[in-house]
Amino acid sequence: MPNPLADLGRRERQIMDVVIRRGRASAAEVLADLPDPPSYSSVRSMLRLLEEKGFLHHEWEGPRHVYLTTADPKQIQRSAARDLLRTFFNNSMESAVAAMLGVAEKPLTDQELKRLAQLIEQQRRKGVRS
Repeated sequence: MPNPLADLGRRERQIMDVVIRRGRASAAEVLADLPDPPSYSSVRSMLRLLEEKGFLHHEWEGPRHVYLTTADPKQIQRSAARDLLRTFFNNSMESAVAAMLGVAEKPLTDQELKRLAQLIEQQRRKGVRS
C-alpha cells in the first residue's frame, strides 16, 4: 500500500473501513454502509480516487465493479493500530490497552480474557523490555 491510511481524508477512511469490513464491496454497498452518505456519484468518484491512489482495485462482478483492498487487511489493521498507538497514546501499549478495555460496550467474556492472557504470555516469552 503506497500511503498509510492516516493520509486519507475522513470520508476516504470511512469508505476503506466499509471495504475492509466487507472484504469486497460495490459502490451501492459502500453507500448503504456510510454514515450521513453523500450521493452515489460521489461514492463512485471516491472509489475511483482510492483506486488511483493504490488503496483499492476493482473486479467485474456481473454488470458492476466490486472493490477490494490492495493490501492484506491484517497489514492494514497493524498499520492503523501503529498510527493509533503513536498518535493518541504516545507509543504506550499499556495506555492503549487500558483505554480499549475502558471503552468496551460490554464486559469481556471469560474466553476473550483467556485469549488476551495468552497473547500477553506470548509477548512475555518473546522478551520483556524494561
